[in-house]
Amino acid sequence: MGNELILDIIFQLLVAIGIFVVLVYVGKYIIPKSRLLARFKASRFSNPLEYFPSEGIMSLKQLFYLVMILVFIITILYLTFDWKGGSYLIFVLDILVSASLAINWSSDTLKNKFILFLLIPFGSITGLLFGDSLVVLLDLFHIIGYLYFIKVYYRKFVEHTENNGLGITLLLLFAIILVSFLFTMLAEDVSPMDSLTMVSNAFTSNSFDASGKIMIGKINSLVLAWGGFFLSCIGTATLSVSMVKGYVNREFADIKDLIKEKKEKN
Repeated sequence: MGNELILDIIFQLLVAIGIFVVLVYVGKYIIPKSRLLARFKASRFSNPLEYFPSEGIMSLKQLFYLVMILVFIITILYLTFDWKGGSYLIFVLDILVSASLAINWSSDTLKNKFILFLLIPFGSITGLLFGDSLVVLLDLFHIIGYLYFIKVYYRKFVEHTENNGLGITLLLLFAIILVSFLFTMLAEDVSPMDSLTMVSNAFTSNSFDASGKIMIGKINSLVLAWGGFFLSCIGTATLSVSMVKGYVNREFADIKDLIKEKKEKN
């Protein structure tokens, strides 16, 4: 019986490694060569300047680093504690995020190879395929990998902010949301996703209740709340910039006309 258990664990480990390697290989070598992706990159739909001003794009990249840190924290909490609701979607999220990190990570040094090993989501892959397993104990190493990338993405955020002369308002906003998220989770005794939807709804002036009874509904609530919030902010900022730019252009046009009139009189 003991030998069968050991063989079963080894089999699950090999399956998890194999699936992860295939996902990383496809994402790194197959998808970038696809014609469909090449056409999409060449289209106007993939050009962010079609949707946002250049200043807004820099702020969105700044925001991206903070969102990734929040995703790492939420995934760590789900991997550490036993919240059953929507665990399969968390497994999928963990696998996709880990594969994405591995695709963009170099393996040229021994340290980087070790970090790549830490990125393998053994618990999530075996959880999807085999259910509960002792392999989940390896999530301890996976969590260490996520903690490392929290540090990496925070450094990227600071570097991007300093290099582009951006403010740290987003960091302050992130800190407020993170503290509220952790406090709500503890005070209300709810799961991380419920806490995040409650904080998001309260922040965007919707309500304080968790929207959605299942995980996909909660994710949809988050996308709608924050998507609408940031699009409205960017839209307001873009409108303000265009109004100021139009006013300044008219003032310069009037000045040019006055200079031209003076030259004609002289």
